[in-house]
Amino acid sequence: MSFAAGSRGGSTQLPAVAGRQAAVPRVMTTKVALDFPRDFSYDQWERTGRQLAGLLSSSAWWLGDWLIYGKRHYSDRYERAIQACNLQYQTLRNYAWVAGRYPACQRRQGLSFQHHAEIAALDVDDRERWLQRALAERWSIRRLREAVRTARGLGTTTPAEPEEEVAGVRRLALPGERFDRWHEAADYAGVDVEQWVTATLDSAAERVLAMRPELPGGGS
Repeated sequence: MSFAAGSRGGSTQLPAVAGRQAAVPRVMTTKVALDFPRDFSYDQWERTGRQLAGLLSSSAWWLGDWLIYGKRHYSDRYERAIQACNLQYQTLRNYAWVAGRYPACQRRQGLSFQHHAEIAALDVDDRERWLQRALAERWSIRRLREAVRTARGLGTTTPAEPEEEVAGVRRLALPGERFDRWHEAADYAGVDVEQWVTATLDSAAERVLAMRPELPGGGS
């Protein structure tokens, strides 16, 4: 595999995202820096960030597949190749383990490598359900992790449907961005996100109910 890129003083052009035309003007890359052209618009800058994030996720899959192939075909030499490439073996092993759990047809392009890694230990059907849910609701990695943790606390590895009643607990579908804000607030408060949400809702309910006018006879 190779990227078509022009060179300029040891730099190359940032490869275009598959399926998209390259932004003009182009960002130039070196091994240690990005070189932005003049008059680079916000949209171009944002698109570049998405592209870099996509390359980072893709590279984890690529390295995992690379290690699997090398171990299969060059078992007597692949460790030497890893050392020559100056790559961390344990990190590569993690990439290879996740890549080995997911054939290419099961990998979701709309989700990052880390999304897949979070649930790689589950069986195929459960992984498929979680990936579909995360993709449909645009979950962050943190949101997926919390959802899996909650499901395990209820004795299952299968995601519940939105607004499903499970063991007396009402489960609500929430945008990932909102859950991330709650998680940040809980981290700042030094408590678990579920504790923070419960305490915040209880406090809000008390404030609202305190403003409720009392009915004659002391009833409410």
